[in-house]
Amino acid sequence: MKTMRRTMTLLVAILFCTTLISAQNLSEYRNFSLGTNLIQLAKQVDEKPADASAIHQRPALIQELTWWPVQSYQSPEPSEPVQEIRFGFYNGELYRMVVTYDQQATAGMTADDMVRAVSTLYGTATRPAAEINFPTKAFYNSEEKVIARWQDSEDSVSLFRANGLDSFGLVVLSKRLDAAAGAAIVESVKLDKEEAPQKEAARQKNEANSLAAERQIHRETFRP
Repeated sequence: MKTMRRTMTLLVAILFCTTLISAQNLSEYRNFSLGTNLIQLAKQVDEKPADASAIHQRPALIQELTWWPVQSYQSPEPSEPVQEIRFGFYNGELYRMVVTYDQQATAGMTADDMVRAVSTLYGTATRPAAEINFPTKAFYNSEEKVIARWQDSEDSVSLFRANGLDSFGLVVLSKRLDAAAGAAIVESVKLDKEEAPQKEAARQKNEANSLAAERQIHRETFRP
């Protein structure tokens, strides 16, 4: 009898730990996982890898792919609370997911309500005095205040509320890849700035050459 009780206690403990570990897998959001390559993820959302936008191409390739879940409009309430997910790729590897929730789906919900809901996925949250950076998201401010965060040594999940959109969102990222992508973006912007005068001069020269060629043609063919 004691042996059976011990076995049952052990099974309950294992089940509890398994559930806890599963709930705190910070590298995943729904069926998407950080580290997934672009080809595989595009297939998951029924898109083409070519649909990904190249944000920066050097010194590393930074791409984005946006997915809009299918919504049912038979009901006044959205059937899918996620409005969109923007997937960020560093050299073809998923390093960041930016999840934006539909405003109707979260209407009336407070920050505490959202923290409680997200905690069912990722466990106990912290409330750091921090901001999350959006280096490639023109529709957000460059930085948004973090409402709550779940993190370990490798990954991080941040809950925020976008001031410009008045909607809640999540940023799920790989700390290692996000740091590498951030450094690459900074370097790319620096290179673009340094080369801007040369590129502008080349553009003006090409434009002048093209105009001169058109002028020559029109001088020979124009009849008033």
